[in-house]
Amino acid sequence: MIIRPILPEEHHLLETFIYEAIFVPPGEQAPPREIIFEPDVFVYIKDFGTLPHDCCVVAEIDGQVVGTAWARVIGAYGYIDDETPELAIAVLPQHRGQGIGTKLLEALFEQLRQRGCRQTSLAVQQANPAAKLYLRAGYRIVAEKEEEYLMIKNLEANT
Repeated sequence: MIIRPILPEEHHLLETFIYEAIFVPPGEQAPPREIIFEPDVFVYIKDFGTLPHDCCVVAEIDGQVVGTAWARVIGAYGYIDDETPELAIAVLPQHRGQGIGTKLLEALFEQLRQRGCRQTSLAVQQANPAAKLYLRAGYRIVAEKEEEYLMIKNLEANT
């Protein structure tokens, strides 16, 4: 497996990965793929690479991108302020549970540090198993909103 920055010609892959990032509770039906074009979802990928803090790393296995982690400053679910990039991450279902998400987070955190970012944020549904991944990666819960956690990771502490 290779972890590397996304290439501009791969930005279209974020459509697949934003869809994969949508948490579907067990027993519920996945939403239609067109949901990614809803404004509150599309903001995570629209014109990716054009905003100052846009940053993305991918996990590649045998020439196929199987996971992505990206961050950008947007007024979305995990908004903190105009200096804090919000994280999105997804790994294709057949590759989950293999540590790929952890490696993507570590690489993304390093990229964000190099860009001078002090912290990153995210929103995650409390029932989503990924919440445990984020806690292990050093995020802390700063607010609970109905069914979601708002989380922040301090990048300066290198934790």
